[in-house]
Amino acid sequence: MGSKNITDKALNILRILPRVSLANIRDNPGSKKCQKRGRGQHGGDKHGSGNKGSGQRQNYMRLGYETGNNPFYLRFPQEPYYKGHHLRRQYPPLSLEKLQLLIDTNRIDTTKPIDLVSLINTGLYKMNPDEKHFGVNLTDEGADQFKSKINIEVQWATDLVIAAVEKAGGTITTAYYDPHSLQAMCNTKHFFQRGTPIPKRMIPPPDAIEYYTDASKRGYLADPEKVSKERFALAQKYGYVLPRIEDDKDYDMLCTRKDPRQIFFGLNPGWVVNLRDKVILKPKDDEVLAYYNS
Repeated sequence: MGSKNITDKALNILRILPRVSLANIRDNPGSKKCQKRGRGQHGGDKHGSGNKGSGQRQNYMRLGYETGNNPFYLRFPQEPYYKGHHLRRQYPPLSLEKLQLLIDTNRIDTTKPIDLVSLINTGLYKMNPDEKHFGVNLTDEGADQFKSKINIEVQWATDLVIAAVEKAGGTITTAYYDPHSLQAMCNTKHFFQRGTPIPKRMIPPPDAIEYYTDASKRGYLADPEKVSKERFALAQKYGYVLPRIEDDKDYDMLCTRKDPRQIFFGLNPGWVVNLRDKVILKPKDDEVLAYYNS
């Protein structure tokens, strides 16, 4: 009797319930646990890096780029002081203290004129024309201890530096070199091995011609008579007795100057230096001589 009652109840339930279909089939309660989603639930599947563009990748934007907006450095007026700063000539500094040290350690021969080639050959002064370097800026650090009598050629110097050199009995000249000349001077061995003629030095550009024709700056294009007057005036300004280089035994060395078109001491423009055979080839054609003549 019991089993019959159970069967009748089951049949009655089937009569009441709807037919089994995909719409009413589901798992038993608690049989499946919901998996937790990752960080994508907090902003899609971009992991908090936005949607599209280089910002969601490791292809970072350049410094100052504001994703299409007018950048900060263009929204505000520029300082005129920095206009064309990437084109300005740079002069790596060399102090009088370090120059005296190079002389004391016999890295520089004071019996010969000193120029940019002499300073670079010491291995302790670096210059790169590709970075807008145009020569030596001789600074006044160690001016009170400078005691060497030299004939030096630099590209930039102040009144105190000029006074320190001339007080010690030496001479100083400021001279301009164009980038092609500087490339030849920075690595003379490499330049001579190329077998190309020595170029002629170009004249200073308009914004530098005033400096290199100024006698007070000891410009190489200045009038020698005005330079002599400025030497005496500078000695009066700083209160020292100007040595007479005319009576000096090294007068010829102290007065040695390069031609305005000359790059190396003792070598004229147009000459070809053959390091392998140790000979110098000089042009003889009149047209070539006229081109390299100053």
